[in-house]
Amino acid sequence: MEIRPILSTLMRHKTAAALIVLEIALTCAIICNALFMIGARISQLREVSGLAENELVRVYITGIGSDDNAEAQTRSDLALLRGLPGVTGATMMNQVPFVNSSWNSGINLRQDQQQPTANATVYMAEDKFVDTLGLKIVAGRDFNPDEFVEFEAFQGAGPAREAGIPAAIITSALAEKLFPGEDPVGKTFYSWGDAPIRIVGIVEHLVRPSMQGGPTQRDYSMVFPIRTHYNVGGNYVIRTSPERRDEIIKAASDALRGNGGNRIILEDGTKSFSQLRHEFYQQARSMAWLLGVVCIGLLLITALGIVGLASFWVQQRTKQIGVRRALGATKGQILRYFQTENFLLATIGIVIGMTLAFGINQVLMSKYELPRLPLYYLPIGALALWVLGQVAVFGPARRAAAVPPAIATRSV
Repeated sequence: MEIRPILSTLMRHKTAAALIVLEIALTCAIICNALFMIGARISQLREVSGLAENELVRVYITGIGSDDNAEAQTRSDLALLRGLPGVTGATMMNQVPFVNSSWNSGINLRQDQQQPTANATVYMAEDKFVDTLGLKIVAGRDFNPDEFVEFEAFQGAGPAREAGIPAAIITSALAEKLFPGEDPVGKTFYSWGDAPIRIVGIVEHLVRPSMQGGPTQRDYSMVFPIRTHYNVGGNYVIRTSPERRDEIIKAASDALRGNGGNRIILEDGTKSFSQLRHEFYQQARSMAWLLGVVCIGLLLITALGIVGLASFWVQQRTKQIGVRRALGATKGQILRYFQTENFLLATIGIVIGMTLAFGINQVLMSKYELPRLPLYYLPIGALALWVLGQVAVFGPARRAAAVPPAIATRSV
């Protein structure tokens, strides 16, 4: 199949050819970025949190007014919760994953550092934190009993505050960010206060409560051995078997109500971690479906445009087709002519579309903290449009190939 006659014909129909090229280019650019964003949303839905999610429930409470005995009340609540039938662990947390707010702090490797090396979320833990959440320690150890400090003592200006945070557990992702390629256990960093904080353990995963920092920083978490009380976050987290979660939520709520009347259980936030995760990613699921519908719609519009243009050209070139048939052109040659013509238009549009795809990705990176568009999305988008073009043009091309020479050359 010679290309020159096809190019000559396209030059005589510049406007129609340019419109198809532009349509394919825009579709290519949008499809590549949409597929990338769909992939990112699906990755979020599948992310590993590091928690024993199916075994965890949250009882969310808030205090009524001030309570000078909040620490003792919290210790009493935890002892009560741990004694409930079916409970294998309970802890108090200042925050929980899969919500839209979090405690965050910058991390410096030197005390005089101007810009932080990283920004991470801060979980404050008491002595059952790691076991209750089901975290996997991959290096170092859990906190020792003598490393825990009370939240109120640390908040004041006494010795606990001056001594600083006695130890920290961080995630593998954060450790790699702070000390790439090195063993982080025993190393120090600066975050809360002026004293260095020594890393004693590394957990495999522990996601941030919110999406702050984007997908690349989801696992930037650090745990400090600070015992909080119900007025700091108000999150009682309880571990049980998956089939007993609803039962434990009710039993724990009833137990807490009977252990003091100075708290209110917030029903909207009291639920299993599986429910929290499902609600947290509802927007990501909806966005993935919406982008999928947009992709399908764009592909259909592009296919209709190709079909319409090809049908128009077949009608306009009926006599030309008939002459070629009379000169000996086979049906297969006529079919390949239109398919090659469409392939050339699609290729030009795809090349332009790839450039536009990178431009759109740069805007998304600056506005929505998305990573750079991986190169493998470009051939995926190109292949989809090449196949779409060939399928869309097949019908009109087949009709063109079926025109008998006698009818095509008949005078009108």
